Amino acid sequence: PKAQRNFTEPDSRIMMRHGAFVQAYNCQAAVDDEQQIIVAEAVTNQSPDQQHLPPMLERVHDNCGAYPDQLLADAGYWDDDHVVRCEQRGVEPFISPGRLKHGEPPPPIRGRPPKDLDAKGRMHRKLRTKRGRKVYSRRKVIVEPVFGQIRVVQAVQRFLLRGIEKVRGEWSLICGAHNLLKLFRARLAAV
Repeated sequence: PKAQRNFTEPDSRIMMRHGAFVQAYNCQAAVDDEQQIIVAEAVTNQSPDQQHLPPMLERVHDNCGAYPDQLLADAGYWDDDHVVRCEQRGVEPFISPGRLKHGEPPPPIRGRPPKDLDAKGRMHRKLRTKRGRKVYSRRKVIVEPVFGQIRVVQAVQRFLLRGIEKVRGEWSLICGAHNLLKLFRARLAAV
């Protein structure tokens, strides 16, 4: 009796966005680090990002014919099993196992890693190394601008179609338009 249902968009779900509840879909995009080309995309009605990393990694492989050398993902994607899956496929993961407060520096690494360190502890140490900080910091300039460009340049604030299958098609079209813009601009820059 207390269940809520959206009669306008029954496939979407209530999700948290910027501290507020919204009726939404969860859009995913995997982006290459050189040209910000979207190499894989997906839309679901499940809010936690964590469960989307393995299927997105496989989509990258299906679309590109190979797994990436490295995978960068924020804390929402952390799971011990994801590290194992990446390593089994020859992908070096850089997945934040937790969030730091804004502006808070990570604690320094001291000494050798303990032998009984779990996957989360190993990843914390890896991301605090000089190389780990350098690689992981690239996430903010690889994937985050893509979503900003889609929202600002393409002026995509919400989906125009209803139903998850139609929204998936719309998201594919949006991602394709983003890629065409990137390729067009890269071509102009080369001339």
